[in-house]
Amino acid sequence: MEISINGKPADITLESEKTLGDLLAGVEKWLSVSESRISGLQIDGQNIDAVSLPEVFEKELNNIKQINITVSAWQELALEALYNALKTVKVYDQTSFNEKGDIKNNWESNPAFSFLSEQMPDVSKLMVSLFKGEGTAEFIEKVISERIGELVDPILELKNIKEVVLEIVTLLEDIPLDIQTGKDNKAVMTIQRFSYVTDKLFRLVRLLKLQDDTLNKLIVDMLPLNDFIDEYKKTLKELVEAYEVQDAILVGDLAEYELAPRLLKLYTALTEGRIL
Repeated sequence: MEISINGKPADITLESEKTLGDLLAGVEKWLSVSESRISGLQIDGQNIDAVSLPEVFEKELNNIKQINITVSAWQELALEALYNALKTVKVYDQTSFNEKGDIKNNWESNPAFSFLSEQMPDVSKLMVSLFKGEGTAEFIEKVISERIGELVDPILELKNIKEVVLEIVTLLEDIPLDIQTGKDNKAVMTIQRFSYVTDKLFRLVRLLKLQDDTLNKLIVDMLPLNDFIDEYKKTLKELVEAYEVQDAILVGDLAEYELAPRLLKLYTALTEGRIL
């Protein structure tokens, strides 16, 4: 059996793999290190579409003569999926009610649907909400356009959120006083905005690492970047748990003394470690 990746012979040694699914699972695991994904598959000269994949997964390798796997970078696949989603939202918003069902069905059979469901579930959920009539096309287009901007130029996106980060740091420091003075709505809004900017920073870190793997060596508050982010996430979890049990004192302390300084330190380290 001949195996090629992007048209070139692949040095793959079969061990316990018996089916095509076994082989592809191993290839995906190997590709995940470089943030790449399988984007196309050809078996014995026949192109395999997404709909046929579950069936061919069970195909035994000893019955296959030639496999050609197409591999694409994660960013490329993400951009393609997001542009596809954006186009779908625009078309869906402009069509009549009778045609909307067909657009929904076409989307659910589209490879972009599968990719976003796995890699960007929050975007996928927004698409589902649109089809259910629970979300507005304008808002969803805005979210998707923002994600596209992050993929196209993560450095610019990092630069553009500077004022937002500084504002949220100040708001986090104010949460204890907000809680003491009965400004609960303001405190909730602050936490929501903090959650938004934190999620965005984490996404940008991932994309920046793909551009420059030396970012893994970045030191933040005397910790390697990955370790700092792990500690950051632990504190985030504590905040969520404190918020769920309505422990106002702990929420205030975590926001002011833990999360506000960590948010600022992370953003400062990322921007000072890059040319903006």
